[in-house]
Amino acid sequence: MTGEKPMIEFVLIPILIFLARVCDVTIGTIRIILLSKGHKILAPLLGFIEVIIWLAAIGQVMQNLSNPISYIAYGGGFAFGNFVGIWLEKKLALGLQAIRVITTNMLQSLGMILLDEGYAVTFVEAKGSKGPVNIIYTVVKRKEVEHIMEIIRMFEPTAFVTVEDIRTTYAGYFKPERPFRLMKKK
Repeated sequence: MTGEKPMIEFVLIPILIFLARVCDVTIGTIRIILLSKGHKILAPLLGFIEVIIWLAAIGQVMQNLSNPISYIAYGGGFAFGNFVGIWLEKKLALGLQAIRVITTNMLQSLGMILLDEGYAVTFVEAKGSKGPVNIIYTVVKRKEVEHIMEIIRMFEPTAFVTVEDIRTTYAGYFKPERPFRLMKKK
């Protein structure tokens, strides 16, 4: 019997604390992202679940104050939970992003390529600090950004590019499927 208590206290409890922290911090990361994107129902629901898990984890730490492994598990779970949350958020790639490309290419070839790929594109002729430029603007799903960046690097490697999060849109054109792709997704 005496061997079981140290096993539970020094192995099982810290593992459970670690896993609880990984879960609550991962949920917290996703919740904050959803909150910033205006998800008024899902974000508070995740917050509720996050706090319940956190209470369970901190409760176990408080019940095992004499066990330094619990502290390490708590901190390690927090750190790893951040890693998992960021990884998961990147995989989910929720929301829309605006891509703005400023190029001195006056033929607007990059914009035409993006149009051929099925993206909605707005062209603006402008004057930059070194002369005339074209601004190519599009709003896409976050999952599409890397594909567009590959196209930009291939056809306009010297272009100035900005990518910004979009919280809401109204009207506009979003084509659900592109007719073909220049490059295969990895």
